[in-house]
Amino acid sequence: MEETKIKVGITHGDINGVGYEVILKAFEDSQIFDLCTPVVYGSLKLASHYRKLLNLASLPYQRVDSGAQAKEGMLNFINVIGEEVSAEHGKPTEVAGAAALAALERATEELKSGAIDCLVTAPINKSNIQGPDFRFAGHTEYLQDRLGGDNDRALMIMADNRGLRVALVTTHLPLKDVASALTVESIATKIQDFHTSLMRDFGIHAPRIAVLSLNPHNGDDGLLGDEEKDMIVPAIEEMRKNRIQVYGPYPADGFFGANHQSKFDGVLAMYHDQGLTPFKALSGSEGVNFTAGLPYVRTSPDHGTAFDIAGKGEADAQSMRSAIYMAIDALRSRRNHSEAFANPLRKLYQDRPSRD
Repeated sequence: MEETKIKVGITHGDINGVGYEVILKAFEDSQIFDLCTPVVYGSLKLASHYRKLLNLASLPYQRVDSGAQAKEGMLNFINVIGEEVSAEHGKPTEVAGAAALAALERATEELKSGAIDCLVTAPINKSNIQGPDFRFAGHTEYLQDRLGGDNDRALMIMADNRGLRVALVTTHLPLKDVASALTVESIATKIQDFHTSLMRDFGIHAPRIAVLSLNPHNGDDGLLGDEEKDMIVPAIEEMRKNRIQVYGPYPADGFFGANHQSKFDGVLAMYHDQGLTPFKALSGSEGVNFTAGLPYVRTSPDHGTAFDIAGKGEADAQSMRSAIYMAIDALRSRRNHSEAFANPLRKLYQDRPSRD
């Protein structure tokens, strides 16, 4: 019996950005339909608008009411906004923010119901999406609220297809608040969650994790800060007791320049720009934002709405394409991991020959 293709839900993001352009360009390579069945939460009218505006290839499509009705071999569109909504290229409008939220709300509902298998989100504008139903710093925090259970913790991981994976202890915080947000428990928890994701989502049996320092030169024995000796080192030592292969802390300034990341399966950074700046410089257009720690797989391109080039046909779809592929791979890895670790003792004894 032929296996049903994975249904990948895709939100259209900010309708005035490059979301539709990278979505449509990603599926110009028909081979991607051999791996998944895409379900786009957005507007068929806007998709048609951008296809004509940018002179993109015509793709097979249909409109459906739910991901459960999606057919293989074509783009399946679920309209989440009215026909009167139109695009204003490059402008951060309230209408665009409402449209982005409508797609997110519907996609997360269908993800929880099982109508789709995993989620890929096109970029949103974190300002115009704010409102009574969205008071979050970004996708990661929103998805933690909507999809996480009592014991689930969202972890932001930036990853590419060459093996570079960077996770963050703190995500969307002002730089002045980072140090006060760090504790031994928060760092240790992120190490544990990163280790779990590397095994479960990326299929790495015994991952090696490097941890970056917060302060220059590892704090210079307290001259430039005490966070290393007071919080980061104790967290590392605690996790080593749990048999996690974790090393550091390493001064952040020379770590990537010396290519130390190639010796590890993952790197844990203390704050957003400490991890994302070198990641984006090294990964180029291959980067993907992966949300670990939740019951569902979610990825996103590692770029923003790119208002400056919206509607000009200049957007590179490689990050969106990589996000789709990574969502598929991570979901398969999770399923394989769950099967391998489901009741191992029962399976062992069931496989033993009877002595009778």
